[in-house]
Amino acid sequence: MRSIIHSFLLLIVTAVFIWSLIKPTGGYLLWALEVAPAVVGLIAVLITYNKFRLSTLSYVIIAILAILMFVGGHYTYSRVPLFNWIKDVFDLKRNPYDRFGHFIKGLFAIVVREILLRKTPLTKEAWLVAIVTSISLAIAALYEIIEWLVSTIAKGGKAGKNFLGRQGDHIVLITCILFLDKNFFERPFCEKHGPP
Repeated sequence: MRSIIHSFLLLIVTAVFIWSLIKPTGGYLLWALEVAPAVVGLIAVLITYNKFRLSTLSYVIIAILAILMFVGGHYTYSRVPLFNWIKDVFDLKRNPYDRFGHFIKGLFAIVVREILLRKTPLTKEAWLVAIVTSISLAIAALYEIIEWLVSTIAKGGKAGKNFLGRQGDHIVLITCILFLDKNFFERPFCEKHGPP
């Protein structure tokens, strides 16, 4: 029964992946940047499926996260229609899909926890919580650094700006401050905000 559920999840994720590939809003370069982490993760899951099978809950979480990334890749995170509607209805300054995605990506901690419990001598104690939290934060920070590097390499080009998800969010300014150097105000993703 579990294999049927896992196959069904793979079918749904594959269908959404194919859909996301059809005329993505931001172009194919931005699409590739947005969906690459999900594709790499899914390949890892498929390679390890027979040797290290995760729980159905973990596969559901992985499927949800992949679908979120595929939808974000198709529309770009700042243009997902449902969340544009939410932005308009609640008079928000930005499309909240990016923040929703970050919130949901926190579910990956459950997958990390399962792997640590099964592959390490850790038990369900305080150290497990601390290590799961640390790994989750490290993964999130790595992704933000990759976004920043892509934007820097793209020299502020359209794909770089869209990948970074610039929507006038003050969190971007905080990121700028973290990478403070003599060229702080010349960085492409800081230009909109100006000096603090």
